[in-house]
Amino acid sequence: MAPFSEFLIFAGIGALAQLVDGALGMAYGVTSAGMLLGMGMPPALASASVHYAETFTCGASGLSHWWAGNVQRRLFWVLAIPGVIGAVIGATLLAHLPPTWIRYFLTPYLVLMGLFLLFRTTRRKERRHDVPKGTGLLGFVAGLLDAAGGGGWSALTVTTMVARGQEPRYVIGSVHLAKCIVSLAASITFLLSIGESKLHVVLGLILGGVMAAPFGAWLVRRLPPRVTTLLAGLTVLTLGLYNFYRIVR
Repeated sequence: MAPFSEFLIFAGIGALAQLVDGALGMAYGVTSAGMLLGMGMPPALASASVHYAETFTCGASGLSHWWAGNVQRRLFWVLAIPGVIGAVIGATLLAHLPPTWIRYFLTPYLVLMGLFLLFRTTRRKERRHDVPKGTGLLGFVAGLLDAAGGGGWSALTVTTMVARGQEPRYVIGSVHLAKCIVSLAASITFLLSIGESKLHVVLGLILGGVMAAPFGAWLVRRLPPRVTTLLAGLTVLTLGLYNFYRIVR
């Protein structure tokens, strides 16, 4: 396939993935990395390409959420700093070790958390606006797994914090802005470890994602919290079942 044709395909995928990611807080990295792996790209190169693109797309999405009032400043810092440390370690591991073990860990977690979120939509609970204990550790683990597995930062952080009762729109906005810093750290580590990626792939993902980012931020402000939680649960459950299918096939 010609590079320009691939560029258009990746731009379309980047736009769709970012629209879903901006509204639900997850799925950009998983969708993009899964597509690259499906095309035969080595795992380290696939994760590197996604993180190069996410440095820009999550920056656009995070700023859009900030302007829309969806970012909680303290939550952002508590996630971003440990997330950067985890991302550097995860990217270093991926550059030298096979990432198969990541999928075995992430799959049951996604399935169980997806089911848990779906169950919680049937119950009323007062939303909390503080930063619970353990959020920094969550950021570290999510950053490590995201860099090593090509995706999972948002699925882990958003799912866990929404399940704890935190307001979905503040979680999603803060997670996206922190993801920009985490992706930058992973990208620098990948660049030093394995070098550059395919430029037309990265540019396609960036263009599509940046164009769709403001629409995701606009959408999340207009979705009721229970609807956002339901959609997030369905998304996480689908990702978990898809990963399970890839393991057993």
